[in-house]
Amino acid sequence: MHIRRDVKVGLSIVAAVAWIGAVALLIGHEPDPGAASPGELRDRLAAALSAHDSDAFAGLIDYPGSGGGDFAKDYAAVLADHGVHDVHVELGPDAAAPARATVTGALGDGRPFSYALNVTSEDGRWTVAFTPPLP
Repeated sequence: MHIRRDVKVGLSIVAAVAWIGAVALLIGHEPDPGAASPGELRDRLAAALSAHDSDAFAGLIDYPGSGGGDFAKDYAAVLADHGVHDVHVELGPDAAAPARATVTGALGDGRPFSYALNVTSEDGRWTVAFTPPLP
């Protein structure tokens, strides 16, 4: 009886260690948020917003806390509900070191829209932020 119990305990420990190792490996290989350059940010942001792709959008936003994924889903749903298409993104005032991304496009009824987002850079990764620029 003790051998069976020892085997069960041993297998449980091995399974737990394997699970912890797999989770650590997946976390270690998760891509860094943001884009590697301002140009990449511009292109990926335009593509994500045009396609209403919440996962791609979530990877480009600097969102405080842990609710970025949910925010991105809600944001993409609003874009889809309004039939947003023909999205373009311009970076400024300096495209090589932008502080702002201006998003333009058309609604489902053809009316144009435009709004600005703050651009942030940290550790060489470029993102857009929905918080005001604070000194």
